[in-house]
Amino acid sequence: MKPDSEKKEKSNYSVEAHLIYGQSQDPKWDYSHHLLPPISASATFRLDSAQRGAEGFAEFAHASDDLTVKSKAPIYIYDRLGEPNKDMLEENLAYAEGGDIAVTFASGMAAISGVLGILTGSGSEIIAHQTLYGCTYSLLTNWYPRLKISSAFIDLTNPNELKRHITKKTRVVYMESPVNPTLRLIDLNAVADIVKEVNAKRTEEERIYTVVDSTFASPFGQRPISLGIDFVVHSLTKAIGGFGTDIGGVVIGPKWSYDRLMLYRKDFGGVLSPRSAWEVLVHGLPSLGLRMRQMQVTAQKVAEFLATRPEIECVQYPGLPQFGQAELAQRQMIDYDGNFAPGGMIYFVLKGDSPAGQLKRAERFINHVAQNSYCITLAVSLGNIRTLIEHPGSMTHSAIPPEEQLAKGLNPGGIRLAIGLEKPEDIIKDLSASLEATR
Repeated sequence: MKPDSEKKEKSNYSVEAHLIYGQSQDPKWDYSHHLLPPISASATFRLDSAQRGAEGFAEFAHASDDLTVKSKAPIYIYDRLGEPNKDMLEENLAYAEGGDIAVTFASGMAAISGVLGILTGSGSEIIAHQTLYGCTYSLLTNWYPRLKISSAFIDLTNPNELKRHITKKTRVVYMESPVNPTLRLIDLNAVADIVKEVNAKRTEEERIYTVVDSTFASPFGQRPISLGIDFVVHSLTKAIGGFGTDIGGVVIGPKWSYDRLMLYRKDFGGVLSPRSAWEVLVHGLPSLGLRMRQMQVTAQKVAEFLATRPEIECVQYPGLPQFGQAELAQRQMIDYDGNFAPGGMIYFVLKGDSPAGQLKRAERFINHVAQNSYCITLAVSLGNIRTLIEHPGSMTHSAIPPEEQLAKGLNPGGIRLAIGLEKPEDIIKDLSASLEATR
C-alpha cells in the first residue's frame, strides 16, 4: 500500500466519488483487502482483558477534539454502543451533508426524538412549522407535553411570524423543507439569521437551535447546514437508502453534539442495525446522485403532464415555472455541482365542489391506482426506486385532526406522488388511466 505522502489528495475528487469510496483507509475496518466493507454480524465483541473493557467504556462518548482522525481503531464492546458498519456510514453521511458529525438511529422518528431529546428539557418550548409529518406532530402533541415540553405551530414560511413567537423558553425551531406533503419551502437562511440574532443576546444555556428534516430533498438536493442551520435529520429509509429494504434515521450536526447523541442512543436504545447500515453504505449512498438525477428528470415531465389535466386543481413541484416559491427553490435546492435540484416529490390536488367532494374523488382515484396501475404503487414512503402514491389526509398525516389539516393547508383532495426510476411515459400512462376512470 502506498504511504500517505504518495496518495492522491481526496479533496480533488467529487462529492459523489466520496459517497462511493468513503475513506480510502479507515481503522474501523480493513479497507486494503476488501473491495466492499463486510457486514458486521456480531451483537457483542470479544475483549482481551478487563483492562481493555474498562478502556472501551471510558472511551465511549468521549470524543477527541478531532473526530475525523483517530490514531487507532475504536474498542468495540456492544452493538448498541457502536460497531464498524454504523461508524463508517456515519462518516460518509456527515460528509454528504457537510456537517461535523453524524449519528444514526433505528428510524427517522428515532433520529428526530434523539436530536430533540438532547436539545430540550422540562419547561422548554419548540417552535415548529404548522405542517409536519403526522408522526412528528404526534410526538410533539401527545408525548412531549407529558415532559412539560410545549410546542407552538406557526407559519415559518413567513420569517416575521418566527420573530413574533420566540419566547424565553424557546430552545428549538423545527421544520421540514420541502414540507411534507405540500412541498412548501421555508427560507432556511432567513430562519437561521433570525435565530442567530436572538442568540447573540442569550447565554449558552438559553441558546435556540435550528433543526431541519431534509428528507424530501436528500443531501444531493439541499444541505441546510451550509445555510446556517444547526442540525439536519433524515429518514434513511427514503432517498438515501433508496431501495425500500431498510428503516433508519440520522442526525447530522456540530461536533459538540456527538457525545450527547451517542449517549441518548445508548440509553434509549434506538440503534440502527448493522445490516441496515451496510445496505445504505454500500448501495444507498453510492447510488444517490444517479437515482436523484433520474427521478428529477421524470418528476419534471410528470408534473408538467399533471398541470395540463382538467381534473386537477393545482400541482406543486419546485421545478415548475408556476411554483409559488420558484426563486427560493432555485436558490436553496442545489446539487453538489451547483445545479438546480427540485427533487422527486409531487403534490397535486383533485378538483371538487367541496372539501367532502374532493375527499371522495381522491379516494376513488387512489383506489383505482391501487387496483389497476402497473408502475404506481399505493404505499407510504418515498425516494424509492418504485413510484409510490398516497393520500396524506387519511394516511401519513392522519394524526392531525381533519379541521387542523384544512387550517394548515392540507387539502382533502391532496395526493402525494413520490417518483421512482420508471420511464415518465409509463407513470403518465397509469396516471392518465386513473384520472379518466374517476372523472
